[in-house]
Parts: sequence; C-alpha cells; structure tokens
Amino acid sequence: MPYRLILGLLCLALAACQGSNPYVASSRPLPPAPPQAATTFDASAYPAPARDYGRYRSWSWRNGQLPAGSASSDPAELADAVSAALDQRGLRPARNTRSDLLVSADLRMERRLRQVRDDYYPYDNYGYGGIGYNRYGGYRNGYGVYGSVPIIRTYQVDVMVVRLDLFDAGSGQPVWSASAETTSQGSPSERARALRDAVHKALDGYPPS
Repeated sequence: MPYRLILGLLCLALAACQGSNPYVASSRPLPPAPPQAATTFDASAYPAPARDYGRYRSWSWRNGQLPAGSASSDPAELADAVSAALDQRGLRPARNTRSDLLVSADLRMERRLRQVRDDYYPYDNYGYGGIGYNRYGGYRNGYGVYGSVPIIRTYQVDVMVVRLDLFDAGSGQPVWSASAETTSQGSPSERARALRDAVHKALDGYPPS
C-alpha cells in the first residue's frame, strides 16, 4: 500500500476521534433525605462492641429459681456445684444488690449408645506343630492361618447432662451457654464428684479470651 494512502487513512481516523461525541452523560439529583434520618441511628451499620466480661462480678439465679435436679441427683448438689464453679471464675453471689449475671442451670438424664470392639480369636495359636506369635505376647507351637474375628457390641448407658446459661442482668442478652455430660453410675459420692466435674466442663473457657 502506498505511503501517502496510509497517511491519509490515519488523518481521517484522527479527525473522526476529534468529532463531537453523540452520547452525553446526564444524571438526576439525589432525592432529599427523610427528616428522621438526622436523628435515627442504624446499629446494623456498625459492628457490635466487644463484650467486657470483666464487669461481671456478681450473679443470682434467673427468675429466683434454683436449678432442678434429677432422680439421681439432689437439686442442692447441682446448685452447690454451680456456685463453686462460678466462684472459681471470680463470680460471687449477689448479696442484697442487683447482680450482674443471671444464671440458669438444668440437669437431665439422657441415654447414649456405646460401641465396643472385641477381637475374637478362634485359636490361641497358629494351630498345631509350628511356631507363631499369639495375642498374649508369647510364641506358641502351631501351623496354619492365624487371625481374629472382630465383634462389635452395642450397649446403652444413662448419662447426666448439665446445661448452664448465663445472661446479662441489664439487657437480658445471653452471655454464655454450654453443656457437659457425665456418668450417672456409681456411689452417691462418686456421682456428686462427677456432677461437679461436668459443671466445670460446662464453664470451661469462661470468660472467653
């Protein structure tokens, strides 16, 4: 293509670019804000402030009700276990003053399924005549194929489930909620100790760091 023809095409392209743009941007003004916008606070537009757990120093039972026990546990034992666990976390029962926290505790019985695997050995050793290593940790004379047959046994157990709920006394908002379970078997003293352990597990991690 001749040089002058290329130069002419470039000039035409530049002239077209310098022409007027047929598209004109336009916009409408924003509508005025409603009158209540100046006095309304939109809490959803801001993150919730971090909870100050250090200001919680005292507690009382929610609705003034002690926790309910179960057939295998006295309600007083549960109340004492909760009070002791809260005391270890710096929370004291409110004395003639409004408490910082309201505490609710519940104890119920539930049934769980447990499975245990037993390896059944049809032969104590490899058989007869050779030497092999058996499951008792010793060598026996025997020969042949040695193996075990797994047997799965399923059984039911009853457990005590402790649930604790802490609420802000001023706002009523939940502060802490957790549950833990423990065995319901054993002597009364063993069950009481297991109940205390379950309450401590339910409060494990409080206050959050």
